[in-house]
Amino acid sequence: MLTLIKRVCVVFVLVALMGTTGLVPVLVHGAAAQTPPVAQQAQPPAQPQAPPLPPTDIGPVLRSIELKIVPENVFTTVPSETYLYYVRTEASRPLTRGTWVPYNAATEASLLADFDRLFATPFVDDMRIEVVDSVYPNGVIGKQVVFLIEERRRIKIVDYPGSKEVAIADIESKLKELSLDLRLDSPVDDAVVRRVAGVVKTLYAEKGYQFATVTPTTKPVAGGPKLVHLSFNIEQGPKVRIREVVFDGNNEVSDAALRKRMKINKARGLLGFISGGGTYQDAKFAEDAEALEAYFREEGYVFAKVGQPQIEPIEDSADGKSRWVRLRIPVDERARYRVKSVSVAGNENVPTPAILTVFDKLRVGDYYSEKPIRKGYEKLQEFYGSAGFWEFTMNPDVKPNDRNMDTGDPIPGFQGTPEVDVVIKIQEGVRYFLNRLTFLGNTTTRDSVIRREMRLVEGGVFNMESLKFSVRRLNQLGYFKPLESEDSVKIEKTPNADGKVDVRLRFEEQNRNQLSFGAGISQFEGFFGQLGFQTSNLMGRGETLSISAQKGSQARNYQIAFTEPFLFDRPITAGIDLYSRQVNYLFQFTQGSTGANILFGFPVKSWSRFFIGYSLENVSVSNISDIYKDPDVLAGNLLLSESLLINSNGKRVISKISPSIMYNTINEPIFPSSGTKYTAAFDIAGLGGDTSFLRGRLEGTWYLPVTPRTSFGFRLQGEYVRPYGDTTTLPIFEKLVLGGEYSIRGFDLRSVGTRDERSGLVLGGNKTLLFNGEYMIRVGGPVRLVFFYDAGQVRDIGERFVWKETVFETVPPTPPLLADPGQTVELTPAGQVAATPSLREIGKSYAFKTSMGSEIRFFMPVLNVPFRLIFAYNPQRGRVFNNNLRPQPKFTFRFAVGTTF
Repeated sequence: MLTLIKRVCVVFVLVALMGTTGLVPVLVHGAAAQTPPVAQQAQPPAQPQAPPLPPTDIGPVLRSIELKIVPENVFTTVPSETYLYYVRTEASRPLTRGTWVPYNAATEASLLADFDRLFATPFVDDMRIEVVDSVYPNGVIGKQVVFLIEERRRIKIVDYPGSKEVAIADIESKLKELSLDLRLDSPVDDAVVRRVAGVVKTLYAEKGYQFATVTPTTKPVAGGPKLVHLSFNIEQGPKVRIREVVFDGNNEVSDAALRKRMKINKARGLLGFISGGGTYQDAKFAEDAEALEAYFREEGYVFAKVGQPQIEPIEDSADGKSRWVRLRIPVDERARYRVKSVSVAGNENVPTPAILTVFDKLRVGDYYSEKPIRKGYEKLQEFYGSAGFWEFTMNPDVKPNDRNMDTGDPIPGFQGTPEVDVVIKIQEGVRYFLNRLTFLGNTTTRDSVIRREMRLVEGGVFNMESLKFSVRRLNQLGYFKPLESEDSVKIEKTPNADGKVDVRLRFEEQNRNQLSFGAGISQFEGFFGQLGFQTSNLMGRGETLSISAQKGSQARNYQIAFTEPFLFDRPITAGIDLYSRQVNYLFQFTQGSTGANILFGFPVKSWSRFFIGYSLENVSVSNISDIYKDPDVLAGNLLLSESLLINSNGKRVISKISPSIMYNTINEPIFPSSGTKYTAAFDIAGLGGDTSFLRGRLEGTWYLPVTPRTSFGFRLQGEYVRPYGDTTTLPIFEKLVLGGEYSIRGFDLRSVGTRDERSGLVLGGNKTLLFNGEYMIRVGGPVRLVFFYDAGQVRDIGERFVWKETVFETVPPTPPLLADPGQTVELTPAGQVAATPSLREIGKSYAFKTSMGSEIRFFMPVLNVPFRLIFAYNPQRGRVFNNNLRPQPKFTFRFAVGTTF
């Protein structure tokens, strides 16, 4: 007889009846599927042959095994073959195989094993077994085994009521990342439901909602008795905000020093919108703890430990949405160690003295610090990596004199100075050579264009530093999306070849071709129409071609330019630029220029290039406003007529040679986030033409990453120009001015500079200082939010850069009094008594003009340059007029393309 086994519900029912059982089987196999019980037989079949009967000497036989889903009105989505897979016991099959299976203890054990396998599946909620006896005509008992299966409820709807701070898409993305499935029509798995609730709670905790609760509930859904609506009910509670952080157990290191090392769980300061902090995130406290322990090790506390923090509520906000807490962190400083000795082990290819020079900051007798070890490791990694030791690793072994090295416990009664012996353990690994270098994804750019930027050679030593250099060079081209992910640069050992690696670069082309046409209106150009084509990767060869034509009511520009970066397959840049331009400065003058530029460049060092250019330009100034030609105005400023070329028939020919040198490590051209660029440029005009001057420009640009999504950018630029030889006064278009989205964003183009007091015309100066600062935030995809501060000043010959300058106003002239009747006076052509106007000081004004604000910058594939929406506030704008000759407004909004620097 079958033994009673208790699971959820297991029932064995022995029915010694000849009648029907009333069961509706899902799947039946065995003798019952071939010969029905005696009581169930209808009229004898017409076949003369009787069905086979079991032998009478083997006892009861396993007649059939049936699987049935209960209750009967439930529709199952699980195929019967799936359930059958877990049933390993076979019933009697006299017709097909001629076998009879005895029903004994072994058979019962096999059926129980089937029961366990079925019950362990994710489809079954409850199960029981029924055993029904039926008697063959020869008196042998046949056992009919029925598995009655109650399936789990199936999910029809899943939702997250109360989810506000965490988007549903973020929850589903996290579940997908963790391979947690809540598919519709899948069975409800309580373990999975609990894990999902835990994931949702963790997501809320990461946003500072430590007291959030997630309660799973189910309710029936119309359409079937086993269909449910699964809800994860969220009560987010107050947001935990850190008001202060205190430490317990630190006797030597101050709380302030430790607080500076915390990056995530810290009180929010005045610059919290930049530095972050203020919200408690328990899941990320391990990062803060590691940073604190690293700081202790830098200060010599080798074995210092940081414990789990305690949250002490201080108060809740009036609206109950925030709970301010004190974060109390236990620390154990332990002893502070000095360096007793420094040694090296495991090095075979590099002498020990050479390695020790890398760790020269780790001096015997000084307090131990991990910082020089980290810096030394970076230098060794570069050195070994450049020599082909790709798998080089290093581990410092610190052996204290006050601890048992086997157990790590302090030595009882230790007397003396705590010291450590530092052993630099090196694992050089084998030396690797580059077997094969392959490129994928460059559907437009030719392999030769990529390969000429690579500093790796197949068959040569695999130089890891050269690979990093090559990747940065490729990113600087701008032809592809930055190679940043692990899949972009893949290094794999060559199969069946010792000491060799294969390098694969996977690219994603960026559209560097721009075809534009259209019409529009802008403040500077008025109504205009344009047609142009520009490519930075002509036919995949890396060449630059630009053809543009634009004509408007205030400006026109025709230009064709071509640049070859690798002339004669050598790293020599050659370019030519032909242009004809005309700009109408409203209410001032019209400037026209036609000319050509020729440029050559070649590398000096790894990131440096030297350029030499020559340009010839014919410049004209016409349509000068009548106010600037007024004799009184010209008489008040003797340089005005020369600047506007009134005495030169309005034309000048500029012939100049321009040497420059550039050092550039900026990581990418469109949205840079790290790197440095220095430029020194010099113009020498006067080798031909009729204008002679010298111009110099020094510029430095720095990008500093703060987080993976944010970075700082700075530019500092100084420019100087001065005439020489026969040229005493520079024409107005060669003088230096500031203003516009590429210098001081809140001011109009050419609005900041030395101004003629009588006419108001910006003449410009001979030297400028310009500063630009940006804090860039990657919002998502190609969109950046930029906070900026710009400051600049223009001074003329004989003037120095100052913070504040004296402001004068012109006092109308007063005719002289005739004290002597015989006195003679000078008369003007109009017959009036001539008198000289005077200047009167009226106050001080900031010499540096400043602008601050924000802009949204996003990349437009159509333009292939960033498009910008700029909102600026101009705090220091005194005595500056916009292009409409009105005082510069306090706030400015404009759109532009490109970048400021």
